[in-house]
Amino acid sequence: MAKCLMLDVDGVLIDGRPTDGQRWDKELEQDLGVPSEALINAFFKSQWAEIVVGRKDLLPALGSVLERIAPQVKPQELVDYWFKMDSRIVDDVLADCRAARCQGIPIYLATNQEHMRVEHLRRTLALSEEVDGILYSAQAGFRKPQAEFFAYAAQATGCQPHDLLLVDDTVANVKAARHEGWEAVHWDGSETLSMILDRCIRR
Repeated sequence: MAKCLMLDVDGVLIDGRPTDGQRWDKELEQDLGVPSEALINAFFKSQWAEIVVGRKDLLPALGSVLERIAPQVKPQELVDYWFKMDSRIVDDVLADCRAARCQGIPIYLATNQEHMRVEHLRRTLALSEEVDGILYSAQAGFRKPQAEFFAYAAQATGCQPHDLLLVDDTVANVKAARHEGWEAVHWDGSETLSMILDRCIRR
């Protein structure tokens, strides 16, 4: 059994817009005049892979895209909208994290993120107060499901792979974690986090 929880962020601890849990960009064009599909194609499909592992900075890359698809919008304006809209903390998951930490279980966020969003998670959403640390791809230089990300996370926590449990909503990440010797559970809503911890974490 594992002794340390590595928790994914998007789709597990955070899930969509604060008001309704819908995708953050559902009304992006209506609110800011930025076509969502164009942003996905020109930015997330072509730029994000390098941003999320720290090889490109978010604002310059986003700015170059917005100049083409929505020149009236500044990159910081879009980032502020994005982070605000993609910030619904799942209360039940957070409550289970708090209970687990009270029982002495260390919890880290293990997430594919760039630097600015991590600062938003830490400060604005105050998640740094809820976990023992945030391990993220732009800091590691690699992203889940790359093997190097899992090696980085293990080294950063001083844990052996068999001591680590990943809870993640992406099947590829779960399979990769298991391949690296971690325990891993696919988050699909069929179990609460407390149920998973009862089954997988050594008390």
